[in-house]
Formats: sequence, structure tokens, C-alpha cells
Amino acid sequence: MPTRADITYFGAGPALLPTEVLETAAKALVDYNGTGLGIAEHSHRSELAATIINEAKADLASYLDIPAADYEVLFMQGGGTGEFSASVYNMVGAWVARQHAAILKDLGPDAAEDQVLAALRAKVESSLKLDYIVTGGWSLKAYQEATRLLGPEYVNLVADARADNGGKFGTIPDQSTWRLSKDAAMVYYCDNETVDGVEFPEFPKVLAPNADGTGPIVVADMSSNILSRRVPVANYSLLFFGAQKNLGCTGVTVAAIRKSFLQPAITQPSPALMRKLGLPIPPIVFQYEIIAKNNSLYNTLSIFDVYIAGQVLKKLLKTYPNKVDGQQAVSEKKANLIYSALESHPDAYKIVPHKSVRSRMNICFRVTKNGTVDESEKAFLKEATALGLTGLKGHRSVGGIRASNYNSIPLEGAEKLAKFIDSFAKA
Repeated sequence: MPTRADITYFGAGPALLPTEVLETAAKALVDYNGTGLGIAEHSHRSELAATIINEAKADLASYLDIPAADYEVLFMQGGGTGEFSASVYNMVGAWVARQHAAILKDLGPDAAEDQVLAALRAKVESSLKLDYIVTGGWSLKAYQEATRLLGPEYVNLVADARADNGGKFGTIPDQSTWRLSKDAAMVYYCDNETVDGVEFPEFPKVLAPNADGTGPIVVADMSSNILSRRVPVANYSLLFFGAQKNLGCTGVTVAAIRKSFLQPAITQPSPALMRKLGLPIPPIVFQYEIIAKNNSLYNTLSIFDVYIAGQVLKKLLKTYPNKVDGQQAVSEKKANLIYSALESHPDAYKIVPHKSVRSRMNICFRVTKNGTVDESEKAFLKEATALGLTGLKGHRSVGGIRASNYNSIPLEGAEKLAKFIDSFAKA
């Protein structure tokens, strides 16, 4: 049987974790810091738990240069899929709160409640829009969830990458074609599409804030490329990401939200008001202001999962004095090695996404050697597994091969895969 040292695991998630982190966590699971109890047994209300949460928040902010004065980091549950819903609930609520305040100011303090409600309802019906840029399977799911929660009349499809690509994902539509709403409650996109191997090469220019700081309310799912490159945090109102790719293990989700969307700057509308407007009310565990107020401990959070994330962050900060910039250089080097190996053999491999949007994290390709894709891919996977290169099978919805080049993949692992890609093509 192979040992851990024999395996380079390219699975898309849950992903490989650094062995050093797992060894530290294994000890903590039995006896945390000499307390006689494992970390998973300590109360989430304890001082110990609060310290783990606060250190993880501070290390994340340090690594990504998140301005603590402007953003709150939340540890939540429900994964990225849960955040598809949470982002809708909270950003719609914030939009309603802003419109409500503007109407009260316009009508004056003596306006009748029915008059205010009628004006607000009219505003919702005429102006409420959530914008979605669909470039792959996950952004499609986010768009579908928003439509399910609100109804299609309130959800605007800004762009659909399949429209100009033969019904398949693999490109990002030119920004000049995007149909953005005026003053949308939010503009959502998925920074890296895990299934389809599509990554935004940079922050979309059409979403950039104005010189005075105003501009689109941008929400991004960064579940599969967070911590791998520098992020212009100030351009976003909300970032969210599941931990199980680059940050930790399944069970905790992170949301970094601008404080202007939280109390005391803004308060979510009452359930009674949202009901009168025919808009959805969030489950309380998905309400950002509640989670923020309780330092992510409104309900029982898995402190062990936060601890794992914290240990990953400490390792990254120790490894890279220049923080995320150091990891970005390594991520790009690894991706270039693998893509170069594939490009060297155009008769044996076909890279799926367009070159301009190829993901550094999820490298998706087909094995076309000898013109027999199915047989060639089965042989590729079998031989790769025999060499300890595992987790390479593509997502069930699209097939093919997918090498997930997350932060925990060492440079040597990428070199080994590139060498195998070359040798398989030549054999």
C-alpha cells in the first residue's frame, strides 16, 4: 500500500492538506495544548475557542491585506452553496434598508406607514435587481438559487458564457457585452470555476469602483482560488469561500463583508416589513449582522475546522514573508509547468477552456491520443495512479481530466505530473 509520501493528490475538493498541519491537528484532536481535552471537545464559548477564531481572522487579514477597519471576517457553515442564498438574503435586505431610509427622508417624518410601504413596494417592483455573470457550473447554480428565492423578475443575467461558445462553458464574455443593471443590489461572479477550469484573469474593469468609492456592489465566490493570488479586496462588498480547497477542511465557510453592510452602519429590515414586500427572510444563521455581532459564535461552530484553517494560514505566513505574493508566484509556476507540458503535445491533449481564461487552480483537459478519448483517458488515469498521481478524474458533469493545482500541491508534484503528461504522450 502507498504511503502519504508516495501520493500527490490533485482532487478538486476536499483537497490535499499540508502534512505538517495534519500532524499538528492530530495531536490537538487528542490533547490540545496540554488541557487534557481534544480541541473538538472544548466549548465553542470558551476563551480558548475565541482565541483560535480571533487569531485565524487576524492571520487571514494579514495574509490577504484585508483592512480590518473596513471588513468583518465571519466563519459560517453551509459551504459556498449556502452563501449563494446568504448573499441574496443579506444584500437584498441591505438594498431595502437603503431604499426605506431614502423614502422616509423624502416623505418626511410624519408620513403615514401605509404611504411609506406603498412607495417602498413600488420601488422594489420597479428597481430591485441582482446581477449574475455566469461563466461556469457554480455561477450558474448561484444564479439559479437567486431566481428560486426571489423570482426571475428580480434577477438579471448579465452574461452567459455558453451563448458564444457552442452551449458550453470555457470562455468569459467580453465585458463590453455585459448587460449590467443600474444600481443593482449586488453583482455576483465566481472568480474561479472549479468544474470548468475558467478563472477571471483579473478583477473586471467594468466593475471597478469610481474615484469617490461609489460603484457596483460586487460579490465574489472565491472558494477555489482564495489565498493563491493577490485580491483587490477594496473592490468588493462581499467575498466568500469554502475552506476545503486552499484554506482547510470541509465544515467551515468564510465571508469577508464590508462593515458598511453591518450594524451600526445599516440594519437589516424587520421580518414583518420583508413579508409585506413579498421578499424572503433569511434563516438567522445566514444573517451576517447576527454572525458578526456574535463573533461567528451565534450557534455551535466547529472550532476544530477553524483551527485547521488557522494552522494553514500560519504555515503560509511562515513560508512566504511577502505573504500572498509569494504563493502567487509558486501557483503560477506550477500551472505554467502543467500547461506547457500539455501544449507540447497538441495531438495527444486538448485543453478545455480558452487560453485567456485558463484557471491556475483547476487545469481541465481531454486526452485525445490516437483519437480514442474514452480509452485514452482511462489509460491516462490508470498509469497516473500507478505513479501516485491521484484525483485526476474530471467532474462527473463534464468528464475529462482535471488537475487541481491548489496551494498544497508542492512544486515537485506539479513537475512530476508534467513529466508524466510528456511521457504518456510519447509512449
